[in-house]
Amino acid sequence: MEVDGRDFFSSPPVKTVRFGGSVVETLAKHKQGDSGDYELLKHQLADPDIKDAQIINWLQEFRSCVTQLTKDHEQLIYTVLRLPWVGRSQAVVEEYMAFLGNLVSAQTVYLCACLKMVVSHFTPSRIQVTRVTICEGGVDISDSEDEDEDLPRSFNQCHQALQLITRYVPSTSRFLVPILQENFPFVQKSSRTLECYVHNLLRVTTYIPSIRRDVLEVIIGMMLKLDVSASRADIEEAEENTVQNQDPTEEGLFDMVTPTDHPSTTAVMAHPVAERLDTLMAVLMAYVKDVCHVNGSLHVERTKDLYKDLLSVFDKLILPTHASCHVQYTLFYLCSFRLALAEAFLDHLWKILQSPSQPAVLRQAAAGYLGSFLARAKFIPVLTVRACLDLLLSWIHRYIDSQDSSGTQAYCDISLHGPFYTACQAVFYTLIFRHRAMLEGNMKKGLEYLQSLNLERVVMCQLNPLKVCLPSVTNMFAAITRKYQVVFCYTIIERNNRHVLPVVRSSAGGDSVTTNTNPLDSFFPFDPYLLRRSGQLIEPLYQVWEELADTELLPDKTGRQGSREDEDDFLCGETPQAEGIVGMTPNSYDSNLRSPSSVGSPPISFQRPF
Repeated sequence: MEVDGRDFFSSPPVKTVRFGGSVVETLAKHKQGDSGDYELLKHQLADPDIKDAQIINWLQEFRSCVTQLTKDHEQLIYTVLRLPWVGRSQAVVEEYMAFLGNLVSAQTVYLCACLKMVVSHFTPSRIQVTRVTICEGGVDISDSEDEDEDLPRSFNQCHQALQLITRYVPSTSRFLVPILQENFPFVQKSSRTLECYVHNLLRVTTYIPSIRRDVLEVIIGMMLKLDVSASRADIEEAEENTVQNQDPTEEGLFDMVTPTDHPSTTAVMAHPVAERLDTLMAVLMAYVKDVCHVNGSLHVERTKDLYKDLLSVFDKLILPTHASCHVQYTLFYLCSFRLALAEAFLDHLWKILQSPSQPAVLRQAAAGYLGSFLARAKFIPVLTVRACLDLLLSWIHRYIDSQDSSGTQAYCDISLHGPFYTACQAVFYTLIFRHRAMLEGNMKKGLEYLQSLNLERVVMCQLNPLKVCLPSVTNMFAAITRKYQVVFCYTIIERNNRHVLPVVRSSAGGDSVTTNTNPLDSFFPFDPYLLRRSGQLIEPLYQVWEELADTELLPDKTGRQGSREDEDDFLCGETPQAEGIVGMTPNSYDSNLRSPSSVGSPPISFQRPF
């Protein structure tokens, strides 16, 4: 940069109004016990109206004596680090970065302080100029768009500073991750604040790739907190209330609908936590796509590396988290890029399920993911589904053999056989969704394959899996296998219903008639995706329940309750509770026929047509 034909940085400091001596003189006086100029220096640096020329002048002086800025001058350095440099002129930014480079090189004791300062600017609140608010009649009419104009430039400056520090101090990554976690905004902050911070964290991983797994762990951990605090029922209720509260008289005032209008995908979520999560899921999925693709083509090695990092986070955080609804779709989306990734994920889940060294709760969760992924991932071909079913049924039959040969009477006990029951439920659930794909093309070979699975032995065994699986899964499986005469389940279902005695008095006191309809505490991780904006990426990959293909499952003599041809039975909202009534018999299964995806799935009235 040149001023009047002279190089700016080699020219004498610009004359500015200041009090006290130079920084070198001030430090010398302070060392001798005279702190007057020292305190005056800190006061001038903390001036909120400090000018660019003043900042440049001070920073040049600090750079000339950086070796003297030891731990004894900690408060002075903290004041310098609080200087408003982001968003200033290019001259100020360059001088400040030069100061940071000198400081961390000569005084590594200030490394963490410098990192915290840079990371603190990863959210808009610290870098936006205060906006003048204009109100008319109590309504804010000021132009809020100005707030975002300088964000890209300001964030770029922060990342340049962080890259500079990393270049001078190679061990920066060791200290950076805890700082990123500590500075993560509170989950109740605005969607914009969370979006900016997560975006900047993901951007850091592009030039410090060694911390990507840790950064993903921090981000996904926070997103899981949002996910579990917004249940499916709460999101559905908020959306339903919003639809009901819309004033029909206001609709159609200017009724100009074009073919490109997609109100369901552009509107924000009614539930505030779901809106924040939707924003973060969109950012994370965009990052996954950008990392895995170069010039529009899939980069295999980069994709494999990201898959390994996400799988590690899945094992550590997502798999042990019960009833998360959306965060796991990050892996679902990544696996859609290449069949080998989906098969690797299935193999990983299978190894967890059949490993006796894993805790039973994780084995059961892995079975839930396995069945839900096979059922819902449209990009998984029938051959892969068959291969997985062969593995599952082989393991199930060996498990039954071990119980039959143990010499003791086997009986239904979830605490002893939890992984077995969840594996059976995964098989039933997969067959419910994928049986048509297995049978179409060659019905004879398809039926021969279903017969070869020996499902009758599984259903009839003494462990009695139909007794503990979700009624929605059991009844739909029974209807489908009855249609194709693969196995007849209704005798067992009736017997189980007679043996299930209601609890007349509960431990909470009072009279109640209850029955546990979900003893496995099951949930299906890939139930329908409820978030709107990020859901646009999931829609084309998602296998929905094809209701029309199964209307023939119901006997002709059984009347349909109302007109339900256009409804999705699997989306009719049968959410399993810890306590509920079981009333399923062969003669009443029409009124109780529900899909397993109805575990927390939205009512059809506002569910997007995936």
